Amino acid sequence: MTDEAPPVRAVVFDMDGLMFNTELVFNEAGRELLRRRGKEPHPELFGRMMGRRAPEAFAVMIELMELDETFEQLQPESELIFAELLDDILAPMPGLFTLLDRIEAGGIPKGVATSSGRPYLQSMLARFDLQHRFPMTLGAEDVSQGKPHPEIYLTAANRLEIDPAEMMVLEDSEAGVRAAAAAGAQVIAVPHEQCHAQDHSLATAIAQRLDDPVILERLPTCPPR
Repeated sequence: MTDEAPPVRAVVFDMDGLMFNTELVFNEAGRELLRRRGKEPHPELFGRMMGRRAPEAFAVMIELMELDETFEQLQPESELIFAELLDDILAPMPGLFTLLDRIEAGGIPKGVATSSGRPYLQSMLARFDLQHRFPMTLGAEDVSQGKPHPEIYLTAANRLEIDPAEMMVLEDSEAGVRAAAAAGAQVIAVPHEQCHAQDHSLATAIAQRLDDPVILERLPTCPPR
């Protein structure tokens, strides 16, 4: 992407690790799941799982950690551990509400495109009273191929009735950045502690937090035509 990119006409957010610190919760839940099986996580495990739909993420865990259980066997226990940890750890990522206010002040359409399932997506938005602020949402059930495939962001652009090149995508994971870049979007990576080692080289730019000038300065000040 160059400085000649078209004006931004919509903003699409990833959710886990981007809007909320849930990647930290996922990692802690994964460590506990493996601890119960007498295993320590492989150094690359959580980075390779990040940004993917649950069946694909667990497939990575099963292969890398040499587990003899299936996704269907592991998922219920993992979800219980995650739920037990969530209330003590969950928080919005820095700058989220400032950015949302700025987008809405500019009259810019926005949405969420996550690899997580729709019930979980809606429950996370509800925790921070955000459902009404995101009229367009896409989850794992809305696509046939998960990130890093571009399908979810091509679908988002179609739902928003814009060209993908006119869409700013905010992502934290390498898989998400690759998906948005492959869709032709203007992707801003916002890495956090759990994904700083990942490759974000396909991003248009790197931001330190969601209210970083790198993001705010790319937003139009007037409603897009």
